[in-house]
Amino acid sequence: MQDIKFIIENPERVKTGAKNKNIHCEIDKIVNLYEEWKTLTREIEQIKATQNSASQNIAKASPDEKAKLLEEMSALKEKSKSIEEKITPLEVEIDALASRVPNPALDSTPVGKDESENQVVKTYGEKPNFTFTAKDHIALSKDLDIIDTETASKVSGTRFYYLKNEGALLELALIQFVMQKLHSKGFTTIIPPVLVRENAMYSTGFFPADKNEIYEVNADEDKLFLIGTSEVPLAMLHADQILNEYELPKRYCAFSPCFRREAGSYGKDTAGITRVHQFNKVEMFSFTHPDKSEEEHELLVSIEEEIFNDLGLHFQKILMCTGDIGVPAAKKYDLEAWIPSQEKFREITSCSNCTDFQARRGKSKFKDENGNKAYVHTLNGTGIALPRAVIAILENYQNEDGTVTIPEILRPYMGGISKIEKKQ
Repeated sequence: MQDIKFIIENPERVKTGAKNKNIHCEIDKIVNLYEEWKTLTREIEQIKATQNSASQNIAKASPDEKAKLLEEMSALKEKSKSIEEKITPLEVEIDALASRVPNPALDSTPVGKDESENQVVKTYGEKPNFTFTAKDHIALSKDLDIIDTETASKVSGTRFYYLKNEGALLELALIQFVMQKLHSKGFTTIIPPVLVRENAMYSTGFFPADKNEIYEVNADEDKLFLIGTSEVPLAMLHADQILNEYELPKRYCAFSPCFRREAGSYGKDTAGITRVHQFNKVEMFSFTHPDKSEEEHELLVSIEEEIFNDLGLHFQKILMCTGDIGVPAAKKYDLEAWIPSQEKFREITSCSNCTDFQARRGKSKFKDENGNKAYVHTLNGTGIALPRAVIAILENYQNEDGTVTIPEILRPYMGGISKIEKKQ
């Protein structure tokens, strides 16, 4: 069975946590089944002890005593088999129920039913002051010949796209800019595998809750899954490992393509490239000491803020409520950029403290100088998510003549190009 010690020892806290996240869980049933499992496993242990004692006595027993002991051993074996047949389905049921129990939110996470109760913490920059009617990214990209969704739909279906010309250069510039920034801050640079086993999805909390969002590959053979974020392979870097306390925090940044089915989002953001099935992303990930995870969370989100301040965008920082943070997170921030054509803020990054939820599932621990062991805390944050950042730049940096100015900080990564202009 998975580690359910936390659930058993903290049933009321877990119940409240699930209720606040609007997730139905049968905590009392888990506790009762676990007690039943414990009783049966104790019976097995007692039978084994009796069998061991009987085995030692057989060698020095008389023929009559030996026959009696062998008969008792046979009866114990049958009893043990009968009990074990009850234990296996119990374990399966407990695992199935426990796998749906979410990570309780931290006390600093506001209780709320859904995104309508998220809190704006801070707003940065200013809205662009256009003296003309702003175009959306769809019209801009068509005029500038930098995004092609029509051809992509013929090749791959809806919600795919080709990035072309300066559009491709802009995305690559954003990736290089962010990766260099994170490298300079001491993050270890990673390019991870994008196909993972089921256990990796389960350990990070994407299964079973978000299984309908994930693409499965060769179900009858490889049974691998395409990642929706490099958080998954990064979290598994130290699965089944015990780190030394002095190594913490261990910070990683990874670039990867990401894949999401966008199940249940039909009719939402179908035009353009706001919501797509394949996109590129730079992710931050940290393994840290439990006493330092809230501090680490603030650090990661401050880096996200720095990135978008450097890009000169108007955005806001959101503290998510319990009803909008998902299964693994105990606390979560989003950054939302202003999108002129929609006249509203849209999510461009997220940053989550998952406390020991993923570490328990992945068995990632640390030991202190005295040899005491505990689970690490894991945190993840978006460095840059494409194409959302591309959309924000295109719309906020557009000019009346239809060109788009490149943010100054990205120009060195684009060979000095300062504007995206219409092709002659």
